[in-house]
Amino acid sequence: MKPYLQLMTNPMLRYDTIVDGVWHGFAMLVATDEGSDYSIPPFLTYQWDGTAGGLAHIPIHELPRPGADATEPGVETRWAQGLRYYAHNGRAGTHSFWRFKIEIPLGEREEEIFYSVNGGPENSFWVPARDQQFRVMYHSCNGFSSGVDQKAFNGPDPLWRDVLLKHAQKPIHVMVGGGDQLYCDPLTKEPEIAPWINESDNAKKIAAPLTAEMETALHRFFFNWYTHWFRSGAFGIATGRIPMLNMLDDHDMIDGFGSYPDDLQSSPVFSAIGAAGYKWFLLFQMFINDDVDGATYDLATGIPSQSSHSSKSLIIGGPGAFIPYPNHSFLSCLGPKMYILMIDWRSERRFNQLASQTTYDRCEKAIDALPPGVEHLVVLVGVPVAYPRMVALEQMLEKKLNPMTVLAKIGVMPSGVNKFNAEAELKDDLADHPCSADHKKERNALVLRFQNIAQRKHLRISFMSGDVHATANSQFKSTKKIEPSQDPKFMLQIISSAIVNTPPPPPVIWLVSKLGKKTHKTLHHAHTDEELIPLFTEDTDGSKPKSTTVMGRRNYCMGDYDPATGEVQFTVCVEKSQGSGTTKEYPLRAPPPRW
Repeated sequence: MKPYLQLMTNPMLRYDTIVDGVWHGFAMLVATDEGSDYSIPPFLTYQWDGTAGGLAHIPIHELPRPGADATEPGVETRWAQGLRYYAHNGRAGTHSFWRFKIEIPLGEREEEIFYSVNGGPENSFWVPARDQQFRVMYHSCNGFSSGVDQKAFNGPDPLWRDVLLKHAQKPIHVMVGGGDQLYCDPLTKEPEIAPWINESDNAKKIAAPLTAEMETALHRFFFNWYTHWFRSGAFGIATGRIPMLNMLDDHDMIDGFGSYPDDLQSSPVFSAIGAAGYKWFLLFQMFINDDVDGATYDLATGIPSQSSHSSKSLIIGGPGAFIPYPNHSFLSCLGPKMYILMIDWRSERRFNQLASQTTYDRCEKAIDALPPGVEHLVVLVGVPVAYPRMVALEQMLEKKLNPMTVLAKIGVMPSGVNKFNAEAELKDDLADHPCSADHKKERNALVLRFQNIAQRKHLRISFMSGDVHATANSQFKSTKKIEPSQDPKFMLQIISSAIVNTPPPPPVIWLVSKLGKKTHKTLHHAHTDEELIPLFTEDTDGSKPKSTTVMGRRNYCMGDYDPATGEVQFTVCVEKSQGSGTTKEYPLRAPPPRW
């Protein structure tokens, strides 16, 4: 590598979207300034075969430097100068975040793109042909909760190795993170933060000021944790081979952020935790710094000027509820017939709101501007829109003397309450769900909005979510018997969770399965049924499963377009046995819109 860079991370990839037949994305790395040579700004070299398969690959380190004469005819070679879009001042000095813009005109065939920074180690990724739909991998919950015996699962790598094997067999064009790409809960153990966490007097906790030492500790933690997690293991390899497209959930910030009472959420320390988590999500997962890229946008659509903002897929929504950042949602192309809308359900979240009407309106305006020919829209939200109801449990936990709080107070089950306000640990998890009492009205209105969009725009809409550490897949459909392809109300809810974390214990799986047996009538006024799909007719070992609707094993999902039928096949890949890293496939198909 010349000039030399002292790397804190390997180059990572992020996909943005396609505009006018050009693939837009980025590479990013973090370098420690001490020991790095910035005599010329870091540069990315990327190349591909422009002859439709007639040339041998030339190693990038043998290519001339930027500004030199062109390389061999037929080999498309481009250079991108790095933009230093953020600098973190840490104990070891300053660390620079370098972003490289990648633009690739799509051709008649799928292409492997080889790339390198400063002529260093070479890596590659794939882009589809101009008329090809993306092959997509979906995942969530990419880390372990505290207290989990990681050795019992052979650590975080097994399913990521399976993903890399699939990628080697048939290229994956993008990997979509549906939330909890890392678990930031260890933040509570930082020495400057722990005393605030352990404060038992809720009034004192809410009134406590944010000290300079605490703020330094927050950013120190997020920087160290991100640079560790995103360069480690098989996931660290995948980030350099498969472009990422991520949306955050609570653990990317802190457990349950947005679902606690307003007085706690708006307190100086807790709001600072959320703000830091959101800032580092943008920096490290989306390669965005609002201070550099700007947050100006068209007031009607929320879409920034594509000539000025680094991200062409960004939709800026309403202002954050407890953080100084607006909603960042994204609408990205997955091929001529397929797009994905990733709705940010954290920045504006509060106990009675998932996102604002401003955000939903701007997302709808962006959908209205989709080019003709699009038939499928995947809507990604961190927490499932359709999931078995837990009304009785919610009501029980609302009571001051609910069993979990009582057991925690007498020391029998201290983990039964959360660290922030001593309420039942499950309460924020239940409050997170769109089907909870406080969110149900908004959730129902959102489903009806997407039904209207599907009818009006002639789109098949499918929901993708994570969060629950199990896969349980649902469908919305008309109450009348209509073929799914002819039913604009037919919408799948796929749950891909978790690729790393432990599944819930068997009693929880049993409860969810039992609660999910009924057909919900919540939307019968709109002539809509909602029900779980009995997808798991056999277990991963071929035996009869205890539940046909809920599978409590680690998993991820593949999305493939079938050009023969116009369907999108979502294949839930479930780990056969704990820690094995081998998977059994369970396919679901979203039909094309044929009404």
